[in-house]
Amino acid sequence: MSITVNLELGYEFEVKARFKEVFDVLADVPTSASFYPKVEKLTSLGDGAYRWEMERIGLGQVNLQTIYASRYISDRTQGTVVWTPVPDEGNALVSGSWKITANKKSTHIVLRIEAALDLPLPGLMKMVVTPVVEAEFESLTEQYIDNLTRRFGGEV
Repeated sequence: MSITVNLELGYEFEVKARFKEVFDVLADVPTSASFYPKVEKLTSLGDGAYRWEMERIGLGQVNLQTIYASRYISDRTQGTVVWTPVPDEGNALVSGSWKITANKKSTHIVLRIEAALDLPLPGLMKMVVTPVVEAEFESLTEQYIDNLTRRFGGEV
């Protein structure tokens, strides 16, 4: 038995750093991942793919761990970093993108993430677990953005 929790997040912010610095950090997956909280292990699978293993989170008597892999493609000319799920790796499918745009004295950043997380829980728990998983994912992603914003000298 398992349930699937679907997540979708979008953020838009502007930082003081220049485009090149921002792009170089976000396009380098290990560097970018170092700013995301609760990453237990990041493993290169080759060909631009990485497996993410997150720390376990406890939901009462249940401990859950998210493991997934995504393939990353960056395009400096377009100012994009796009990732797509690698099938059959872990218990989640995660896709998303960074859109990075240079301004005169700052850089505009748009982050989009979509995820489908399969959890080994009975269907009756979906109503209880879904809001907790959504809140945790949102909180971690907001901490990630805060960490990146500090790395880039703050928001404009």
